[in-house]
Amino acid sequence: MLNIYNTLTKTKEAFKPLDGNNVRMYVCGMTVYDYCHLGHGRSMVAFDLITRWLRKSGYALTYVRNITDIDDKIINRANENGESFDALTARMIDAMHEDEHRLNILKPDLEPRATDHIPGMHAMIQTLIDKGYAYAPGNGDVYYRVGKFVGYGKLSRRKIEDLRIGARIEVGESKQDPLDFVLWKGAKPGEPFWDSPWGPGRPGWHIECSVMSTCCLGESFDIHGGGSDLEFPHHENEIAQSEAATGKQYAAAWMHCGMIRINGEKMSKSLNNFFTIRDVLEKYHPEVVRYLLVASHYRSAINYSEDSLRDAKGALERFYHALRGLPRVAPQGGEAFVERFSVAMNDDFGTPEACAVLFDLVREINRVRESDPEAAAGLAGRLRELGDVLGVLQLEADDFLRAGAEGKVDAAQVEALIQARLQARADKNWAESDRIRDQITAMGVVLEDSKGATTWRLAD
Repeated sequence: MLNIYNTLTKTKEAFKPLDGNNVRMYVCGMTVYDYCHLGHGRSMVAFDLITRWLRKSGYALTYVRNITDIDDKIINRANENGESFDALTARMIDAMHEDEHRLNILKPDLEPRATDHIPGMHAMIQTLIDKGYAYAPGNGDVYYRVGKFVGYGKLSRRKIEDLRIGARIEVGESKQDPLDFVLWKGAKPGEPFWDSPWGPGRPGWHIECSVMSTCCLGESFDIHGGGSDLEFPHHENEIAQSEAATGKQYAAAWMHCGMIRINGEKMSKSLNNFFTIRDVLEKYHPEVVRYLLVASHYRSAINYSEDSLRDAKGALERFYHALRGLPRVAPQGGEAFVERFSVAMNDDFGTPEACAVLFDLVREINRVRESDPEAAAGLAGRLRELGDVLGVLQLEADDFLRAGAEGKVDAAQVEALIQARLQARADKNWAESDRIRDQITAMGVVLEDSKGATTWRLAD
């Protein structure tokens, strides 16, 4: 039985889809004004992992992750660049997809863009006005009336009276209450705009997700996810809008992944302490970066450092060393490892425990590989099968272990020296064998001798 921690109830709950075996999940995606940083990668990988396990468990999943392709940051960046907002977002969407591909992130089933759902936003805003939950002060803006929604703050456990302390209405705003938030923004000179019943303008951020999610998945669906930084106000406001408009529960379960931290602070473009995914991939293999992101529980924060990336690399090297030299065959044996892995994943996607199972499986492979190569190969197939749930261990072992060798060493020369060393050993010329090993080591290459074969990899 799968149990999921629900941010709404602050407890782990047995997961029961609203519609039989069908699962509908919506995750807040990127605001595409710049390259994705590793914090975005954390969210993308976390919900990719959740997607993989739901499908592995037999659920029929519809996974929706939106793209915010219009907001203040996009407009400002496009103006800085001297380009149109849609040219900027097109470039950044392509770059995002490239990053996802390199990190082995599966494509969502649907990837709606905010600018394709403007009519739906008009319709939901008008419904909210008609029900008294929103108002148009006559200046082109439309605001949501927070005080009217009973239960505002139920996701983040915040009280309206506490939120009002220190809240104020900014110059140029026509709010009735400082807590009210914008649903539609009247157009300013030089900004992109769409016609609306309240005049030309563009949508507020929160209304976008309410409309895209309900359009794609219906008025009520199973899981809504995103980064923990979105819990308030974004997700709180989504609940207020959606449930006021439909009169129904919006999402049954809310899931939030932890942040990437640098020196104790959230990785953020606003704090200028971020590393883009492509920056990190310049130095580290994509699978190393992915393993760093899945090895910690999705709800926990990850402290980004060179040491943590080296640890992830070391873990993958251990896995691939176990796979090295064993033929690819169907998974066989190791049922106890599968059971332990499933128990871990069914406990709110417990990847730390799941990774521990993989290490135990590696020990078993190494224990039997000499005495029972066939059993070792079957267990290696099992290791790849479980690794696939985490999105790793699908490469050829040598391809991973020798990654980055291009331009650093001459692979043909290394192979020739290995053959010369093997011949020296066959001739019992130990001095020559040692000399060749020293020559290879000086090239930054590590030799690994096993029964009947010698393999190599780059030194750390």
